[in-house]
Amino acid sequence: MSKQFNRRDDRYQTVPAAEGEHRSIAPVELLTTAALALSTAVAVTAVSIGMARADVIGSVNNGDSAPLAIAALIGLLFSGVGGLTALIARDSAPQG
Repeated sequence: MSKQFNRRDDRYQTVPAAEGEHRSIAPVELLTTAALALSTAVAVTAVSIGMARADVIGSVNNGDSAPLAIAALIGLLFSGVGGLTALIARDSAPQG
């Protein structure tokens, strides 16, 4: 059975599939999971290389703490926006 999105009441309704047309979605899920893992590894590698080249921690030892303060501010800003988004998404989730 496949599911179709009904926009009027935001619920899923079951629609019968054609006879003999039962396909597994496991290969698609596996491929998606592998792609997510690979992209996460690439992002972690890129961030690690960027941190090593920026040498923010090394500049703090030399007395210049502005880059670290800016990086901390941006990190806190991103965390705040993420938390606000989570709160808004939680409040608008359908109750059921």
